[in-house]
Amino acid sequence: MEDAIEKILITQEEIQKRVKELGETLTQDYQGKKVLVVTVLKGGFVFAADLVRAIDLPLETEFMVVSSYNSGTASSGNVEVKRGVERNIEDTHILIAEDIVDSGNSLAFLLKYFKERRAKTVKICALLDKPARRQTEVPVDYVGFTVPDEFIVGYGLDYAEKYRNLPYIGILKRSVYE
Repeated sequence: MEDAIEKILITQEEIQKRVKELGETLTQDYQGKKVLVVTVLKGGFVFAADLVRAIDLPLETEFMVVSSYNSGTASSGNVEVKRGVERNIEDTHILIAEDIVDSGNSLAFLLKYFKERRAKTVKICALLDKPARRQTEVPVDYVGFTVPDEFIVGYGLDYAEKYRNLPYIGILKRSVYE
């Protein structure tokens, strides 16, 4: 697998340190609030697992499957909910734990989805922000790292369902996906 990586962009140690910092900030910001951490699968599961363990508060978790990519490497722009949140979220503080904010299309859709269901607040915590790819502006409330416009994998992010298990974020060699 590592032969497919051009360069390590963010090390495992850097990720662990930043996730801990995000958890400490979220612990302060959500004191005394009913929090539901919603993870967008599949990419967000690794980040979300570490993030919820770094938040020192009672919280609940939920998982969604949302796609705007199909099998390609660029957003199609059409967002599809394959698995939604079925519970009543009225008066709940929603924290979306996302692996990467890329086009912004899926997150814009999710913000509307949760607001229509009367969530008390909806905030986004993303491990990675890639503003160069933004098609739809979304407020990213908590960001781990801002990344360049490269195809990145690892720590939950994939290409063709591979590389999610790398403990770091790496730039995928162009020869792998072109």
